[in-house]
Amino acid sequence: MKIVGRQRLHDFTRKHADTRSWISAWVAEVEAANWKSPAELKARYPKASILGEDRYIFDIRGNNYRLQVQVRFQESVILIERLGTHAEYDKWT
Repeated sequence: MKIVGRQRLHDFTRKHADTRSWISAWVAEVEAANWKSPAELKARYPKASILGEDRYIFDIRGNNYRLQVQVRFQESVILIERLGTHAEYDKWT
């Protein structure tokens, strides 16, 4: 899968250094993946929340942070939409 918006990940890890290893591992795994459906993504990340419209939320570091992405399975693209603390996530609409 191709990740669009990697700069957001980089900026976030600079601000929240404790997320570096998780995000680094996630990026490596996503880039190696070739998910064709939501079921394939959920098979690997069963705790990922589906928001609808191909949007997903991943818990980072024991639910301290959240990563929202849009997955375009046909194009093999993941778009990084936003990252934040759990408190920030509670304010997202």
